[in-house]
Amino acid sequence: MYNLVEIVSKLSILFGQSEEGAKEQFHLLSLTHTQMHYLETIYLLHNPNITELAKSLKLTKPTVKVAVDKFIERDFLYKVQSDEDRRSAHLHLTEKGKLINQMHDYYHKRIAESFSRKLNREELDTLVELLNKVLSE
Repeated sequence: MYNLVEIVSKLSILFGQSEEGAKEQFHLLSLTHTQMHYLETIYLLHNPNITELAKSLKLTKPTVKVAVDKFIERDFLYKVQSDEDRRSAHLHLTEKGKLINQMHDYYHKRIAESFSRKLNREELDTLVELLNKVLSE
């Protein structure tokens, strides 16, 4: 078990260093990992409302609303009123928000490429299978 904990720790450091390098390259050092996670989740949910975002992030609506309001102030997001329910608004990434999401994708690709350089095809297939197993609910 200790070996696994050590490996997870080293992977965490690798991920953090890769993310910081990508943030530096894209001049986005002021963003936290949590903020990038919010923007990535909004992108993956295809313009959710606050309730949907809160549910996906497993956070309360007031907590998410505070973060969303800050993103709007920083020009990362904007709201569009729902056609179906006028009380609800959907969150959309601005061009600036999309750039951040592209940077986050770039960071993920760099990590995947790092694995690909060190493992052969069979090892990669096994790693993907095992990680999918670990991540399945």
